[in-house]
Amino acid sequence: MIALLLALGSSLAYGCADFLGGLGARKAHVLRTVLVAAPASLVVDLLVWPVLGAAFTPSALGWGAASGVASAAAFALLYRTLAIGPMNVLSPVTALVSAALPVAVGLLQGERLGAAGLTGLPLALLAVVLVSAGSGEGTGRPSRTALLLALGAGAVIALQLVFLHQAPSGSGVAPLITGRAVSSAVTLAAAGAMGRRLGPERPAYAVSAAAGGLDAVANLLFLLAARSGDLTVVAVITALYPAGTVLLARGVLAERIHRGQLVGLGTAAVAVGLLALT
Repeated sequence: MIALLLALGSSLAYGCADFLGGLGARKAHVLRTVLVAAPASLVVDLLVWPVLGAAFTPSALGWGAASGVASAAAFALLYRTLAIGPMNVLSPVTALVSAALPVAVGLLQGERLGAAGLTGLPLALLAVVLVSAGSGEGTGRPSRTALLLALGAGAVIALQLVFLHQAPSGSGVAPLITGRAVSSAVTLAAAGAMGRRLGPERPAYAVSAAAGGLDAVANLLFLLAARSGDLTVVAVITALYPAGTVLLARGVLAERIHRGQLVGLGTAAVAVGLLALT
């Protein structure tokens, strides 16, 4: 139950981070947004270091660095995907891919689900599609580039989660700190290589920093959840993050929640209840 609650918190934080990151990427080049978001994430990880501790073993450093490379790619691909849209087509693609790969890894590593889990798992994946797809009204067909970005974003998000899960359970937040340091360095190097091609527009600093901070919270909650529960269950619950985006859009932007999304939220609640019984 603790792992489930942590995964739900991670999902909500990811959804809020994506909402803010997508907004920030519309005001300037996506790398300018990530240049603010990634260091902000590192600051949050450093703040929790004295509380949760960190053991910088070779294994923790290695898996943390791998997650950092994936994180840098995830920031850029996801924010770019959400910026160009259509969101109600691309978001479920990203979420499903980000859930499917860790679930496959968990099953290959020997994790097993009971009857409730085997029912709740596909329901949760269905909920991801319903919640993130919206009504579809006035939505155009996504370009090939946008679809490839969504697939890529989902894949690197999945890799980031798997790499974090592989880090030693006694390493504290060392994998997170290492990962954020690496992702910040990779982003800075990429921005330096692009130079003037980034354009003159300044990023939305506050929004981008908030997105990075929330992403750090989401990663921390996921790491704690994965250490106390099965990756198969934690990954699929975390993949419900579009629900956080939808609820934030409803509360902040007064966007209407469509019937399909309401069904998705209800389906998600049933799926979480079933997965809690595993």
